[in-house]
Amino acid sequence: MSRKTAYLLAISIIVALLVAVPAALVFVPKNNGMPYRLTVEKGQGFAAVGRQLADKDQVFSRWGVLLAAYLNGTQNQLAPGSYRLPARVSAWEIVRRLSSAGPDMVRIQIVEGMRFAQMRRIINQNTLLRHDTKNWSDKELMQKIASEPVSDNPEGLFFPDTYEVAADSSDVAVYRAAYRAMQENLQAAWESRADNLPYKTPYELLIMASLIEKETAHEEDRRDVAAVFRNRLAMNMRLQTDPAVIYGMGSAYNGKIRRADLQRDTPYNTYTRYGLTPTPIALPGRAALDAAAQPSDSKFLYFVSRMDGTGKSQFSHTLEEHNAAVKQYILKK
Repeated sequence: MSRKTAYLLAISIIVALLVAVPAALVFVPKNNGMPYRLTVEKGQGFAAVGRQLADKDQVFSRWGVLLAAYLNGTQNQLAPGSYRLPARVSAWEIVRRLSSAGPDMVRIQIVEGMRFAQMRRIINQNTLLRHDTKNWSDKELMQKIASEPVSDNPEGLFFPDTYEVAADSSDVAVYRAAYRAMQENLQAAWESRADNLPYKTPYELLIMASLIEKETAHEEDRRDVAAVFRNRLAMNMRLQTDPAVIYGMGSAYNGKIRRADLQRDTPYNTYTRYGLTPTPIALPGRAALDAAAQPSDSKFLYFVSRMDGTGKSQFSHTLEEHNAAVKQYILKK
């Protein structure tokens, strides 16, 4: 081999290495064995992210991340948040993931009629949130998210909806969003309330909405259920609503209410006590809030489930009518 040929070969090898090494740093996937959760702080760029990934041995080199960003033309397009990177990934794929889509989001669904304890359980079980509140008492939680909470008891004070927050966010963000949403929806219902309702405060309307929420999910019945409770309060009749009794029984409830349960006095037993329960008994949705604020004009005093699969109730004006409805729909006589 001539000296010239050897020289050209050496140059070719050097050029090939100059191309191959950066290409490998950018495009060759690194197998890390398991997915990695990358948190990008506000103001961080690809230089800081590349250094972080290299320090955690998630990429071959931070320079591969920087080069991939420049090649992709996205060196200045980096949104803060939490990103899940696959176990086997290249610097190029990381840059595309960070620049082509926003950070990972977590969806938390809270359903109408849930108790606050159920809401806490759903949030605590979500593995993509940071659980700052997990060991807080309900009272501590309320004090952290509300400057002047209407009650230390959080029941009913959080709006049932689907909430979306960035992955790895504090669970406080979900509680704050749900609390704010309930304040807004409750205020809207309070401002649109009918005249001569027996509620002195928005909180009392919220309590009523929770009773309505637990008594019926049938759209056509909500305002009539609200009317029954309004009429009973106006006449100083006990509300006699089973869901409140069940709430007062706590863990003692096993799926059935016995006569003894209706006779055992608790703050939530509306068979033994007059007026509203001391707190809401569930998280009411907007439909229940609206029904509490605007009951129908009916004079009904009683209702019973028709037990026919429709979810509808049979409403009555008198005890005689109600007893006949119970006989027909419950006793099937």
